Amino acid sequence: MSHPNAALTPRTRLRLARLIVEQGWTCTAAAKMFMVATKTAAKWADRYRAEGTAGMTDRSCRPHHSPARTSPQLTRRIVRLRWRQRLGPAQIAGRLAIPASTVHAVLTRCRINRLSRIDRATGEPLRRYEHDHPGSLIHVDVTKFGNIPDGGGWRHVGKQQGKKNRSATSRRTGTWSTDRHARTGTAFVHTVIDDHSRVAYAEICADEKADTAVGVLHRAVAWFADRGVTVERVLSDNGACYRSSAWRGTCTELGITPKRTRPYRPQTNGKIERFHRTLAEGWAYARFYPSEHDRRAALPGWLHFYNHHRPHTSTGGKPPVTRLTNLPGHHS
Repeated sequence: MSHPNAALTPRTRLRLARLIVEQGWTCTAAAKMFMVATKTAAKWADRYRAEGTAGMTDRSCRPHHSPARTSPQLTRRIVRLRWRQRLGPAQIAGRLAIPASTVHAVLTRCRINRLSRIDRATGEPLRRYEHDHPGSLIHVDVTKFGNIPDGGGWRHVGKQQGKKNRSATSRRTGTWSTDRHARTGTAFVHTVIDDHSRVAYAEICADEKADTAVGVLHRAVAWFADRGVTVERVLSDNGACYRSSAWRGTCTELGITPKRTRPYRPQTNGKIERFHRTLAEGWAYARFYPSEHDRRAALPGWLHFYNHHRPHTSTGGKPPVTRLTNLPGHHS
């Protein structure tokens, strides 16, 4: 498509060329009529003679040959230094004795000009994956949030008032640490997210033991089944509850293949790790809660918003539930 300031569009080029080729106009007269250079008019007339109407379309401005382009050997050296040592364009340019602008152009062309696209642990480019249908793989994990004391936590009422609220709550519940410090307890949020659709399920539990994780898996599988999703695989980290025989036995009973991430590689389970951040920002710390009971009561509503209304970048700006094409009543 022609750029907005083009003097000639493909249709106008055709009119110009036909005046010259078919009606016998001179290039000078035709160029004057269309207010372009004589050379331009001659170019379109020659192309019309050679290619006809098809020759009036736009072509790439990229040259056929680029003798000054960075060689493949030098490109590999630049990429190797970027991957393995995470050096910037100036440092790489100093080592290879080439301009920093050349290094930056190569890094941009290879899509590694931003360090956020490179794995911090290995220096290798990030490898992203997505299973092709809902239920093919679900991610499971546990995230922890400190319980909110009566009267609100320090994030919203300030540290001084938050400390008083925590002490008052500990006196009411009789919960103290071994050194007599106030304790409000921990909320263990067991989370499950579908790899393809990003539809999420979560429960707040009292611990992260194997029996608790197994119960969450049973309820999550049933929850997904109600939405027409059959779970085939489950990916977890190497937590004790996921290494237990109870977990393996439950997966076998449900016909699910259990998988675990490589040790010290949370990136493999990155989708659920990112969901935990969204959970913290959108629910756990999003607003003032006068008590832990109020925060827990708000979780189901926020999960509904996340699944049914919140746009998700990985699903094209649509809510995750839009990828569950087999929802009951979806096609009615």
